[in-house]
Amino acid sequence: MSVATTHDHHHDHHGPPRGWQRWVYSTNHKDIGTMYLFFALFMLFFGGAMAMYIRAELFMPGVQLASPDFYNNMVTDHALVMVFGMVMPAAAGMANWMIPMMIGAPDMALPRLNNLSFWLLPAAAILLMLSIVAPYIFPDGGTPVNTGWTLLPPLSVQNGIGMDFTIFAIHTLGVSSILASINIVTTILNMRAPGMTMMKMPLFVWAWFFTALLLIAVMPVLAGAVTMLLFDRHFGTSFFDAAGGGDPILFQHLFWFFGHPEVYVLLLPSIGVLGLVIPTFARKPLFGYKALVYGMGILAALGMVVWAHHQYTIGMSLVATNYFMIGTILISIPVGLMLMNFIFTMWRGSMTFETPMLFGIAIILMFSFAGVTGVMLAVVPADMQYHDTMFVVAHFHYALIPGAVFGLYAGVFYWLPKWTGHMYNERLGQIFFWWTTISFNLTFFPQHFSGLAGMPRRIVDYSIQYTEFNMISSIGGFLFGLSHLLFLFIIIQTIRGGVKAPAKPWEGSQIGTPGLEWTLPSPPPFHSFTEAPVIK
Repeated sequence: MSVATTHDHHHDHHGPPRGWQRWVYSTNHKDIGTMYLFFALFMLFFGGAMAMYIRAELFMPGVQLASPDFYNNMVTDHALVMVFGMVMPAAAGMANWMIPMMIGAPDMALPRLNNLSFWLLPAAAILLMLSIVAPYIFPDGGTPVNTGWTLLPPLSVQNGIGMDFTIFAIHTLGVSSILASINIVTTILNMRAPGMTMMKMPLFVWAWFFTALLLIAVMPVLAGAVTMLLFDRHFGTSFFDAAGGGDPILFQHLFWFFGHPEVYVLLLPSIGVLGLVIPTFARKPLFGYKALVYGMGILAALGMVVWAHHQYTIGMSLVATNYFMIGTILISIPVGLMLMNFIFTMWRGSMTFETPMLFGIAIILMFSFAGVTGVMLAVVPADMQYHDTMFVVAHFHYALIPGAVFGLYAGVFYWLPKWTGHMYNERLGQIFFWWTTISFNLTFFPQHFSGLAGMPRRIVDYSIQYTEFNMISSIGGFLFGLSHLLFLFIIIQTIRGGVKAPAKPWEGSQIGTPGLEWTLPSPPPFHSFTEAPVIK
């Protein structure tokens, strides 16, 4: 069929359809990516509101605002919303937007599956919200979901109807993740432009390749675990009930076999963003591209086999405990190697410090700190002291806020000009960076101290000697929450207008392993590549 006849048949496909149908029925990777990003932005404020409640409650000893059960429900749902509702959809939105443009694909490999992957998310979000209100709106609603995000039995078996909503929400989120991951892997393997070999792909694409493989591997395990929980609750099985021959520890193993790789699912996309931002603003090719690719592969593989370091206190054999301890310490090697690659990329570069680069440098510094506390926690005799204290909370917030969330912020500021066609206000971006970075450290640094002094985590009340640390932490938390209103303002302002962005908004964006996204105008057309670009 000649180009002309194709054109006659598909003349309506050149621009987006009008109105609500453009979004509801969308099969366009950019529109679906945009919907993912806005969904994540909404969930950021929803999960953030829960964090604000938690910090308000912990401002002083005593129970101030609500019942202990409600507090524990907020701790549970803050985690579920931030992990499944904010970080993963935001990273998936970036993957949808950027991967096809970077590898020269016309769209994702499975565009309708892409639509389904997204629309499962609002459904899951509604289920999660129902799990919060269920105990209060149903006559025999039972207790709120007060288990923490790990949903450990026997407590989770005894919870009220809210737990069933939580289980179905996790099922729905899991299906969405698996389908999106299948789509991403298929796209990367089959849709690259001629000449775009795997080893020419931008690091972000590699990062998502490993992320998607991890999700396909571990999401079904979580689905199985919560399904067994559902059966224990309603169908008389006793998978996790010792009285019926089951074992509550089995659930911990199933949950953390998912839960630890999940940490790397949250981190890897942000490492991918770093692999673009650092070379761009250092104006130097990425140092050790191959090493970074292999490093991410090793990280993904090792991340699959160290899950029981979350459970040193359950009475494993010495041999098993030693294995998990050594494996966990070994994980610091590829992570340290990757951080070194980014530092060497900046070495003697012509660096400028725009907002994405500021976030990139902050990630390297603060995530390294999380690595240090991580090795502390890996050491079994030490972990006997740290386990279930605020020290653990401090550790994983230092891992996930710099490691995952700041990487997403870097990506947003890096690609906003490409997405919207307008440059954001650099001054406001830098104010946002300093505001979040300082308030983040003010929030979570004191928690190391209160934890080492013995304050347990996930408890609504605390002994009076921890008051000062908690007050500092709460003030920092309120400032951190507030900073995101500025983030929202910058995004809206950039969408509405501003300086027109060129095709290459950043001076150094073609250095290193450039993707094809910079060959397109800003914003890119509805259909990126009508014919396959060829990479020389």
